[in-house]
Amino acid sequence: MRQQDRNFETDSTNTEKDRVDRKDLIQTLSKYSKPDSRKALFQITNTFVPYISLWALMIYCVVQGFSVWITLALSLVAAAFLVRLFVLFHDCCHGAFFPGRFANRLFGYISGVLTFTAYEDWQRSHIIHHSNSGDLDNRGNGDVWTMTVSEYLAASRTKRFAYRIFRNPLILFSVTPLILFLIVHRFPSPGAKKRENFSVLFTNAAIVAVILVMSLTVGFQNYLLIQLPVLLLAASIGMWLFYVQHQYEDTYWVHNDRWDLTRSGLEGSSYYQLPAVLQWVAANIGLHHIHHVRANIPNYNLQRCYNEIPALQAVTPLTLKTSIKSLWLNLWDEKTQKLVSFRSIRKLPRIKN
Repeated sequence: MRQQDRNFETDSTNTEKDRVDRKDLIQTLSKYSKPDSRKALFQITNTFVPYISLWALMIYCVVQGFSVWITLALSLVAAAFLVRLFVLFHDCCHGAFFPGRFANRLFGYISGVLTFTAYEDWQRSHIIHHSNSGDLDNRGNGDVWTMTVSEYLAASRTKRFAYRIFRNPLILFSVTPLILFLIVHRFPSPGAKKRENFSVLFTNAAIVAVILVMSLTVGFQNYLLIQLPVLLLAASIGMWLFYVQHQYEDTYWVHNDRWDLTRSGLEGSSYYQLPAVLQWVAANIGLHHIHHVRANIPNYNLQRCYNEIPALQAVTPLTLKTSIKSLWLNLWDEKTQKLVSFRSIRKLPRIKN
């Protein structure tokens, strides 16, 4: 079980000391939430420039008729940079990348076109995700579909079948990401207003413009040969990162009357400890427990924050090896307060409504 710093653990009857401790933690983190334009521009340089350069190289390869395997190999590297670019986009959505709102919005729109994600619309849905993460009574917006054991046992055969299909790793990390980025992101999210609708229209128009230019210059088929593998790989990696950030054995799910924002961060968001190269590719997004406690800390300050705040080090990290177990954890058991597998409940009787 992940061992949290007990100063920040609370039950349904929070004490005054717990509330002060949480307030003190958030206040302590405030010094790390100051964006730095120089660091932001440096990250754009080491991410955006290589990504565009790889695109240029892949275009050259397909035009010259080089082996398709060379292009696919380059697409794997490009996908890694696209994942990193999405994390920078994500920082902009929190107003955490640049000090100014205009700069965050400008880069957010540009990177949104490259990542097939509308800036304002995704920003809104992602903020809802932060405000509801770990809340059993407010699931379904910006999270991975998760049922409780009792809900699953009471569900119809059709719904249980659909849920099993959705949670199948082969579907969840291949088909689902493509549908999400190619289709779902082309439409405003439920409840979107004028600004969010505009961002979707702008992003879609920009994507169409890019496709037209590429089709007229290198050919539509060559464009697909480059874009689809890059997008599929990046979306699949991104889906895995998002999944493992909240889907692990002793994550945090409670009903709304007991839900706590800081606990949802410290207990319901993982510290995914990656090798140095992969941590760079993911732009420190693995330090997700910090991000959910204080969302406006720039990615380039997260590691320093972790190194300097003992309370944040009390979380037992997930590693590449231990995170694999999460693939077979599919249902939230309210009795044991753990995610469990389908296999573990197969002998339990169905609940009749």
